[in-house]
Amino acid sequence: MADISSLGDLRGKRVLVRSDLNVPLDGTTITDDGRIRASVPTITKLSEAGARVVVCAHLGRPKGAPEAKYSLRPVATRLAELLDRPVAFADDTVGPSARAAVDAMADGDVVLLENLRFNPGETAKADEDRAAFADDLASLADAFVSDGFGVVHRKQASVYDVATRLPSAMGGLVHDEVEVLQRLTEDPERPYVVVLGGAKVADKLAVIDNLMGTADRLLIGGGMLFTFLAAQGHEIGTSLFDADSVEACKGYLARAQESGVEIVLPVDIVVGQEFSADTATEVVDADAIPADAMGLDIGPRSAELYASRLTDARTVFWNGPMGAFEMEPFAAGTKALAQALVEATEGGALTVVGGGDSAAAVRQLGFRDEQFGHISTGGGASLEYLEGKTLPGLTILSD
Repeated sequence: MADISSLGDLRGKRVLVRSDLNVPLDGTTITDDGRIRASVPTITKLSEAGARVVVCAHLGRPKGAPEAKYSLRPVATRLAELLDRPVAFADDTVGPSARAAVDAMADGDVVLLENLRFNPGETAKADEDRAAFADDLASLADAFVSDGFGVVHRKQASVYDVATRLPSAMGGLVHDEVEVLQRLTEDPERPYVVVLGGAKVADKLAVIDNLMGTADRLLIGGGMLFTFLAAQGHEIGTSLFDADSVEACKGYLARAQESGVEIVLPVDIVVGQEFSADTATEVVDADAIPADAMGLDIGPRSAELYASRLTDARTVFWNGPMGAFEMEPFAAGTKALAQALVEATEGGALTVVGGGDSAAAVRQLGFRDEQFGHISTGGGASLEYLEGKTLPGLTILSD
């Protein structure tokens, strides 16, 4: 895939950059600006090269029409602070405001367009339904830089179709993400440990299937662990559970035993009566969850077990928290795992935090990005890459 240098001299040229600025908001307050920070190096590089940088991105899941709560205006303000330069904001994506803002640009200027997903053409499934919107986006620029790794698994107008209409290249963020994921998939240094958590086991089945032939050890936590416990025949109470995935989990446990891949499940669980920070809690053995209780975190012995299974790791990929980390009583398992990854990093291992809730968790729990080898900006894209899937936003840059 070509990088920015392949685009030649960019001074005076309008460069459309697809960034991933899909940050969490509390009203208009950004609660985690990690993705904005990650977008800054590529935007800065283009601006300093004299390009007229037109940034486009999405926020949330609007239904193809403007919604005030999904406006990128707060992001424009934060981006300007991080760039330490003005960022003009267009009130639409390809309409009069966008065209006026782009027409007014001087070399080195930065404009942020309003939410791409306020336009139905951005996420339309049919190529012909994305075409007009892609044409309008492409008309704003002379070249395209794909720098939103969190969306490269989507065949969307600003990710895929624009790249067919303009000279295109990948930005530094996408380059770094792909380089790290290649290290995870092509010849990982061993032992290679994968930690999977999060709510739904169904979301991880394909990646587990693919990793059974690659990883040495799988540590399972989060809501998905209860389907594995059910597959072992244990009582799981009112815990999160995916009945449709039980047989698949039984199959993975059997395959792991046959192939020598170690699947590690919790030995104790923090349970409560309801999904609430105020619920009374207790720690029980993983095979003794009360019928009227729900599991909300891995227990302290499990946290120690998981940390011990990371001490010799040379490569670690982690996607998904160990429990309901957003609530203090159920954050200990995720915090212990993050600390174990920090120590693995200090010991020379490549540690990759796979974006999404995992990235939010480590920051919320007080860890710094630089304490890990790499924090991905794309949870879903990272998983699909590890599944071995073709990612449209990458393949189009290779064509």
